[in-house]
Amino acid sequence: MCQKPIYFISDLHLGSTYDPNSRQRERLVTEFLESIADTAGTIYLVGDILDYWYEYRTVVPRGYVRFFGALAALADKGVKITWFIGNHDIWLFDYLRDEIGIEIIDGQLVTEIYGKRFLISHGDGVGKLPRGFRFIRSVFRNRVCQRLYASIHPRWTIPFALKWSSHSRSNEKALPPFDISSDPLAEYAREWQTKHPHEHIDYFVFGHRHIMVDRELDDGAKVIILGDWLKHFSYGYYDGENFSLHHFKSKMQ
Repeated sequence: MCQKPIYFISDLHLGSTYDPNSRQRERLVTEFLESIADTAGTIYLVGDILDYWYEYRTVVPRGYVRFFGALAALADKGVKITWFIGNHDIWLFDYLRDEIGIEIIDGQLVTEIYGKRFLISHGDGVGKLPRGFRFIRSVFRNRVCQRLYASIHPRWTIPFALKWSSHSRSNEKALPPFDISSDPLAEYAREWQTKHPHEHIDYFVFGHRHIMVDRELDDGAKVIILGDWLKHFSYGYYDGENFSLHHFKSKMQ
C-alpha cells in the first residue's frame, strides 16, 4: 500500500496583534492545507498555532474561519490531524476535537510512523525551565485558575492575553542561536536516549524556537525544529524514508 506523506507545522501565531499581516498569513496557511489535502496521511500541528485561544463552555473566540474550514476539509477527506498545545494556545479543550475531530495533545507524543520512532513536542515544557516560566506554566494549566479566568468577561481577558502574548514573543526572540552541543532541546534528546535505551527515538520534532533546524546527534537520531509561519513559512515532510524541511511557496503570488 502506498504510504501517504506526513506533514508537520508549528508556530503559526494566527490572530497575533503584533503582526499586521496576520490575516494574510491565515490565507497562506489555508492555501498550504488545501495543497496537501489529497496527499497527506497525517498532519501534526506542533503548537502555537493560534496566538491566543480560550474556549468557554458555550462560546469560542471570533476569527480563524478560513483556517478552521481548511482543517475541517482535511478531516472530512480522512486526514488525521493532531494538535499539540503550545504556550500560546494553551486553552484548547473540546471544541475543535468535537467539531472537527482533531486530536488534542498537551505534552509530548512518542509514536511510530512508517517504522521510525518519533518524539513530538511543542518544546516549551522540555528540558530545564526557568523557575518563573515553570510557575506561569503551572498557573495557566491549573483548572481552578482556568475557571476563575473564565468567569471574567472576554472584553477584559482577550486584550490582556493578546498584550501578554506580544510580551512573550519579545522574550522568545531573545533566545540564543541553536547549538547542537548545548541547546536545551538537543540536551533533552540526548537525555531521553540515555534514560530509555530500549526506546530509541529516530526523530525528535519540536516547534517553539522559530528557527529551522535539522541536525544529527552522535547516535544518529535527528533533532528537528520546524521554524514558523511568521518568517520562514516552513513545514516538515516525512515520506516514510526521509524527513525534510521546506518553505511553502504560494501559487497566488
